[in-house]
Amino acid sequence: MKNILQIIFTSLLLFSCSKNLQTNGNLVSDFTALEKAIKSAVAGDEIILKDGIWKDAPIKFYGKGTEENPITLRAETPGKVFLEGQSFLHLGGEHLIVDGLYFKNGYSPESVIRFKINEDSVAFNTRVTNTVIKDFTKPNRSTNDRWIEFYGKNNKLDHSYISGKSNDGETLRVFFTGNQHINTHHQIVDNYFGPRPRKGGPRAETIRVGDSKTRVSPGYVNISNNFFDACNGEVEIISDKTNFNSYTNNIFYKCEGSLVLRHGSYATVNANIFIGGDDSDFYGGIRAINTGHWITNNYFYKIKGEEFRSPLAIMNGIPMTPLNRYKQVTDIVVAHNTWVDCKSPIQIGVGQNIASADVLPKSEIRSAPPIRSVIANNLIYNTKEDKTPFINHDDMNGILFKNNLIDNNSITYSEFDVLQNKKVKMKQVNDWLFVPTETETEGLDAIFKGYDFNKIKEDIFGVTRSDKSNIGAINDLATAEKFKIDKNKYGPKWFSKEKEATKTKTFKVSSKEGELAKIIAQVNSGDVIELLDEVYILNYSFKIDKEITIQSKGKNKAKLIYKGEENTPTFQMYPKGNLHLDNLFLKGQNNQLAFAPLDKNMASAYNLQVDNCVIDGFNFVLKASEGSFADVIHFNKSTIQNCENGFVLAADKKGDYNAEMVTFNQCEFKNVQSNVIHFYRGGYDESTIGGNLIVENNSFTACGKKEKSDILIKTTGIINVHINDNTFQNNPVNSMAVLWGIKNNHHKNNKLINSGKIKVVEQQKQDILY
Repeated sequence: MKNILQIIFTSLLLFSCSKNLQTNGNLVSDFTALEKAIKSAVAGDEIILKDGIWKDAPIKFYGKGTEENPITLRAETPGKVFLEGQSFLHLGGEHLIVDGLYFKNGYSPESVIRFKINEDSVAFNTRVTNTVIKDFTKPNRSTNDRWIEFYGKNNKLDHSYISGKSNDGETLRVFFTGNQHINTHHQIVDNYFGPRPRKGGPRAETIRVGDSKTRVSPGYVNISNNFFDACNGEVEIISDKTNFNSYTNNIFYKCEGSLVLRHGSYATVNANIFIGGDDSDFYGGIRAINTGHWITNNYFYKIKGEEFRSPLAIMNGIPMTPLNRYKQVTDIVVAHNTWVDCKSPIQIGVGQNIASADVLPKSEIRSAPPIRSVIANNLIYNTKEDKTPFINHDDMNGILFKNNLIDNNSITYSEFDVLQNKKVKMKQVNDWLFVPTETETEGLDAIFKGYDFNKIKEDIFGVTRSDKSNIGAINDLATAEKFKIDKNKYGPKWFSKEKEATKTKTFKVSSKEGELAKIIAQVNSGDVIELLDEVYILNYSFKIDKEITIQSKGKNKAKLIYKGEENTPTFQMYPKGNLHLDNLFLKGQNNQLAFAPLDKNMASAYNLQVDNCVIDGFNFVLKASEGSFADVIHFNKSTIQNCENGFVLAADKKGDYNAEMVTFNQCEFKNVQSNVIHFYRGGYDESTIGGNLIVENNSFTACGKKEKSDILIKTTGIINVHINDNTFQNNPVNSMAVLWGIKNNHHKNNKLINSGKIKVVEQQKQDILY
């Protein structure tokens, strides 16, 4: 018996050893060893990067593994191999696996991860997993690149975390550049796409699949089971530009953009969740263009974007459209979707712009309404009445509407006769999920069975529709009650997606020379600096590269007198600088700037908030450099006086602008000579919906004496402008503002005394961006 056990043990040991021999592990600790290991790798080999920082590591990983024995490049410990500086990973060959890398503290001179080394070395059947790219962005916001580029076929990105791209260009792009790059069947699954900040212009999608030149190419890209968190780069989170792609089971959480079926056709958009809220009017849903899409089983909560960002926007097309414009919507199906507390959830003919025919070329006029399409078995539920739950911008005779229910807070809605009013009993399962109680809602199962509707086999949570199918996205209450969003399902398990909580500290600072500068340099992001004395003499600019609040201790305003060099700013805004001034008097010498971002290398946005302050005697209050971008500029209950120029936000690159949200509320502008507010966006790109300017409850007195344009508030190209409840007195210019009527430019209740008029030009001719 003993001999038999020894034989069995020996056999198992030999089997184990032979199995281990199939994987040839090679631990490398420097770049030279890595290159050598890659060059000699054969099928089944495993190259292991030693834990630590790998700086300026341009990795070109080429090899030919097999399906049974791939070649693996992995971290010794996932998340402990840091690729920093100017590093990248480019892949070529077949059956490769990359696992556990972390890109941080730098930027790539090319794309960060690319499934291609060169035209003769493309990756196929290759996987990148368990990897992080965080804030690995170009120093110059205007420099275009992509972080991840897909080429070849059957490649995969999964369980990875991607966040913080702030420069020009998509975060991830799938390329279709020849026969070896179509019918790709790429998999982009189980990833966490973390916050992408607002960019201020086009070319900031999180994912782009193809381009206008490949709109007729078959893609078969699968983008599923991903979490998109605050992907706010631009109006398109995902831009679909090839055919037969799938977007399923994704969660879009507070994203100020939409999943846009831009140039591609025959997309499957199924079982996605869009979660918005009351904190933004820019959260978007799904925008449909082109042919043959099936948009089914999607759930939308508090999506409040308008037109291009509507919860569901079905667009008008352009007859005989050029490749890069809008094809007419045909043959799409929108079925079994649910909208809860959304604003105007269904909009037809979005983008219809026939009125602009005199100022735009014929190739830009979207006059072709959707045809041969079906909208059926959808549910709209509102806890407060929506006056316009359905908007038709043009002609919807080409759409068949069947069995679409609405409970508009029990208030009957009858316009257009396309929605059936029904009292729907809902159970609130969590903060965002409302589920119909079918036993208490009569007729919920009265569905329309359209052509090929039997292929909608399950609901949003995977419950079969074969035996019974309800209107809306959710078929079964019990299953829905069990559903919870688990962020750990997305991205690497070793990487935390939660922002670390920090404790705010308050530092009390006297007027002793150099003390304020010293404390600003030392404090942590989020800290407060409290000024104890009456007067502070400032001889140098302050560097603001974190979140700081500077405030007076008592009710009296501490006075900061800036005596720095000519044309220098008191506060120099750096990337991610976030400055809040409260109850201060800021005094200049008439030849400096109060605030300014860096002239170059503004990789990320800055923020500026000024409350209850006086700003006096500067050449410019704020002068933005071309490549800079502010997410929020907010002036409240403050006085701007005796300045040569006010606020200049005037990027001159087509399509871009210098700030997203600019607000002036209850402020006094006195004796500002020119450029009182100059907010400019050049170039016409109808799918970019920004910036945003709110000027409310302010007074403008004796301003604009040297204004060459003869316009006090200049807003050329800005889409959202609201000038309300202001007083303009003794301003010697012809126009207080010239607004773009067809866009979201509005004015009301303004008092004009010995000042020019507010003009509205309905159609403004613009240079076409593309």
